[in-house]
Amino acid sequence: MPQHNHDDNEVETICMSCSGLTEHAQDHDDPCSACESDHGHAPEQGNLNWKKTVFSGVAITSGIVLEYMGIGGYVPRMLLMTAILVEGYKPAINGVKGLRKGVVGIDLLMTIAAIGAVIIGEYAEGALVLFLKDISLKLEVIASNRARHAIEALMEMRPEVAMIRRNGGEIEVPVEQVVPGEVFIVRPGDRVPLDGTVVDGHTTVDQSMMTGESIPVHKGYLDEVFAGTINLDGVLSVKTTRASAESMLSNILRMVHEAEERRSPTETIVNKFARYYTPLIVALATIMALTPPLLFNAPLVPSVYNGLVLLVIGCPCAFTIATPVAMVSALTSASRHGVLIKGSTFIEKMNEAKVFAFDKTGTLTQGKLMVTDVIPYGVSRDELISVAATLEENSKHPIADAIKELAEHENVPILPTTKFKSRTGKGIEATIESEGYCIGNMRMFTENDISCPEDAIYKLEIQGKTTILVAREEKVIGIISLQDTRRAGAKEAIAELKKNGMRVEMLTGDNGTTAAAIAEQLGFNGYHANLLPDEKLEIIEELKSYGKVVMIGDGINDAPALAAADVGIAMGGLGSDIALETADIVLLEDNLTRLSYIQRLSTTTLNRIRENIAISLGAKFIIVVLASMGTISLWQSIIIGDVGLALLVILNSVRISGLKPQ
Repeated sequence: MPQHNHDDNEVETICMSCSGLTEHAQDHDDPCSACESDHGHAPEQGNLNWKKTVFSGVAITSGIVLEYMGIGGYVPRMLLMTAILVEGYKPAINGVKGLRKGVVGIDLLMTIAAIGAVIIGEYAEGALVLFLKDISLKLEVIASNRARHAIEALMEMRPEVAMIRRNGGEIEVPVEQVVPGEVFIVRPGDRVPLDGTVVDGHTTVDQSMMTGESIPVHKGYLDEVFAGTINLDGVLSVKTTRASAESMLSNILRMVHEAEERRSPTETIVNKFARYYTPLIVALATIMALTPPLLFNAPLVPSVYNGLVLLVIGCPCAFTIATPVAMVSALTSASRHGVLIKGSTFIEKMNEAKVFAFDKTGTLTQGKLMVTDVIPYGVSRDELISVAATLEENSKHPIADAIKELAEHENVPILPTTKFKSRTGKGIEATIESEGYCIGNMRMFTENDISCPEDAIYKLEIQGKTTILVAREEKVIGIISLQDTRRAGAKEAIAELKKNGMRVEMLTGDNGTTAAAIAEQLGFNGYHANLLPDEKLEIIEELKSYGKVVMIGDGINDAPALAAADVGIAMGGLGSDIALETADIVLLEDNLTRLSYIQRLSTTTLNRIRENIAISLGAKFIIVVLASMGTISLWQSIIIGDVGLALLVILNSVRISGLKPQ
């Protein structure tokens, strides 16, 4: 988000024609560079000038009442003219500036309408046109501020100071002055001030503000904690890993703001249409005002009045905000539920998706092996585990870690060994209590001419399990099988996608037998095994023959495939800078059920946009017909066709924020 120096009188304002964030001087007279719209009189974000509006409202009300009662002489007109000048001088200046650049925008329309109303003696109408337009713009800004504040509120929750441990004591230091490597203290009930790694203590932390999950997460030695989360119990000593400006929360906020500036195809089309639509309305209003008097000798004033009504109701305000307000509401709503979407274009693409491709390790599984079966032959279960853990004692392989973890959990002893020998890629040999033992895969046992229980091994492998054999001398004494832990909710998420008509494919570097077993267990339409990262990219290109492809990976070794897909979704972005940078959508926690939420959010958002556009254009058409018949006044056209429509579009868009993950 741009940083502003308030001493230079700069503020950040919202362009409601393009929904972009633009920098203007405090008077914000310049047209938006993003869309060339002369809407500079739009109220400032977070600084709505209600004093001017209230003053104008009182002046207009007083003028209309005095005029209706027939008292005060010229006082009613003076009050109404004052309101016109107060509300209209900025739009007039911006309208002329826009016209010099060849832009016929909303400000110019309102200025012409107000001047025309004064010329034909309708002072109240001219004042109401500008006043109600001011109200309409404020409603638009309030809607956008409401959406943005929902995510910006996260930043306000971050503590401004951290309790740092220095020179054997503890001192309070502003978070901006804390450097990576320093240790800070977090006590029960405190918010974590900075990102860091726990070096002492354990607790549970509420991360719901970032992930959307209400279940607290246990944190202990070497676990990561993040700025803004809440320490529920226990005292933590945390080593800072990122400066305040580089924290995960700051990165998420930055990307949310950047996402709001990435416009979807629908937004672009609407803005282009509005750019041509506005000059067309000016031309039609001119024809309506001049044709009857010139060709049919009709009275000039009523014709000009009808032209002014058309000019006012022709302002495409509700139409131009129909898409951006809905998209901003969707983006910020997703952020509150642990889903970071990097632009409204990806909301549209998710609605068009036909194929979901999943990486296996780290996405469908947790990437951590666990022992599933211990099958002893001629020895006890404990003896088999003890021998296996002893042989694996010095290994750092994930299989070894899983076996040692099982031995520790079941309190099985580790025995002394001699003549230890590691055979890379195959297994381990050693002597335990004067007897030779080995542990390893089928390849090692085949090379050593050790007979293996092939039927038992086959039954385990077709279930997607990895098998390890243990032998004493030249006789197998047991089989240990392991499997990567399946991620909770994976099967349900895939079933939901298939229910919605999606084709679901699995991409993995595992062998075909393991891949087939997992694909069948989880319900995939198909699988692709033995893939290298560049081969995953090729598969993504092939899958595009079915339609738009969404790739879900862990954001680390899946970068090529994530980039090649129409939409790349990274798992577990909380704490992963790589995931935040490489994907189009980031699930801040490892929850695959969020995929169906993103689909529903996408469908709901686009439905709201269609409703907004239909309401805007339909209502405008009806009011134009009424205007051509002379049955609607200037102020009525503003209330119904501008303020009313804008409010209806905003309220319809805000409904998106009520959508929640199931």
